[in-house]
Amino acid sequence: MISREPTLERLAIAKSLLLTPFGLDESHLARALKEIKAHQVDEADLYFQYTRSEGWSLEEGIVKTGSFSIDQGVGVRAVSGEKTAFAYSDDISEASLLDAARTVRSISALAQKGRARVATKKIALGRSLYPGLDPITTLDSAAKVKLLERVEQLARAKDPRVAQVMAGVASEYDVVLVARADGTLAADVRPLVRLSVTVIAEQGVGSKKRREMGSAGGGGRFGLAYFDEAQITQYVDEAVKAALVNLEARPAPAGEMTVVLGPGWPGILLHEAIGHGLEGDFNRKGSSAFSGRVGQRVAAKGVTVLDDGTIADRRGSLNVDDEGNTSARNVLIEDGILKGYIQDAMNARLMGVAPTGNGRRESYAHVPIPRMTNTYMLAGDKSPDEIVASIKKGLYATNFGGGQVDITSGKFVFSASEAYWVENGKILYPVKGATIVGSGPDALKRVSMIGNDLKLDSGVGTCGKEGQSVPVGVGQPTLRIDGLTVGGTA
Repeated sequence: MISREPTLERLAIAKSLLLTPFGLDESHLARALKEIKAHQVDEADLYFQYTRSEGWSLEEGIVKTGSFSIDQGVGVRAVSGEKTAFAYSDDISEASLLDAARTVRSISALAQKGRARVATKKIALGRSLYPGLDPITTLDSAAKVKLLERVEQLARAKDPRVAQVMAGVASEYDVVLVARADGTLAADVRPLVRLSVTVIAEQGVGSKKRREMGSAGGGGRFGLAYFDEAQITQYVDEAVKAALVNLEARPAPAGEMTVVLGPGWPGILLHEAIGHGLEGDFNRKGSSAFSGRVGQRVAAKGVTVLDDGTIADRRGSLNVDDEGNTSARNVLIEDGILKGYIQDAMNARLMGVAPTGNGRRESYAHVPIPRMTNTYMLAGDKSPDEIVASIKKGLYATNFGGGQVDITSGKFVFSASEAYWVENGKILYPVKGATIVGSGPDALKRVSMIGNDLKLDSGVGTCGKEGQSVPVGVGQPTLRIDGLTVGGTA
């Protein structure tokens, strides 16, 4: 059997789903782009998308809900300067495509009309970071139900205090096709799966009865076979442990103190407090705490932060971004020095730099904006035990819940969902209700120890910005940060 080169294979799949069934081919795309270019614009593109998704959820021992949806459509965009004209339709046809093209071309009324030239076709070279499979078909419905039932069996067998188990499995098959006025044609086939586990544990009776929750899960760009017995057992163990730890948690102390962040998912603080501040749109407009600071020291020595869309099978990875640019491994901060920003095509052009493969959109009904992919800090040379042992009095936070950040000031607030009080290098007891308050740029300078245990999250992150949600990844080693403010309940 002879297989095609992956880039051409993805292009063939995209055409078979997004062009051929609707009587379209590349000549129709060229005609639509020519309509837009009848007025001079800096950029123009067509973004076709086909998405099939499915979800199953279990509660109270029963698989109660199942969902299945198919969505498809095309977004048409023209950009002149920093102005964007955009139209979209869930009707993929020559008529709707040309109608949308004529709508957006009015963005530039100053340029002369006349014969428009669309560049010669060039196929964008993408990476091959994940299989081009449909994950929904990798397990049948009976197997998906059995998977969720097995999660509940394992959780209830783990500890008699487990009172309730909720689990969900989701699969998505996403195919995109991008045609740009510069002649670029790019496609991607993006599988995405996720398994989530939440348990509620109870102990005590009457007025002394206490209930606590723990959650875990993961996924990525592969099939559902990833969730084998060993993997679901790991998720169940993590969720049950978190709930049982919180049953014993005491009120968290408050004040300014040393905070140690565990590896992996606690990198969400890095994502929110620092990553968003390094996105090109905020920096072009001067509204980020990091604006105009390329080449300057913005963090302690040893702090190196990357945004990397090229890690195989990761939730935040992309073969090409939603503008057809190849994903990249971008060094944002190196040994404490700011090296650059995360860029889409428009903001890169306006700032006089190259796109970084970070133009992302939630769907064909949204415009691309600069977004993170997998954002993480590189490891240092300290062991996690050494870092915890260095705490005289402070907080050791190993998991986080929600948080928020102000991009302009860099100030953030995060709630720790699993944390411990440490004195004289010894973990004494778990605490509940700890919130970590600080400023992203300031916190970077307060990093005093960096662990050798870099870990990426398990594949659960979804990032929201300007009303759009996209899958992302985060990660970091164990970190010691001095002088953070902790809001507690004690």
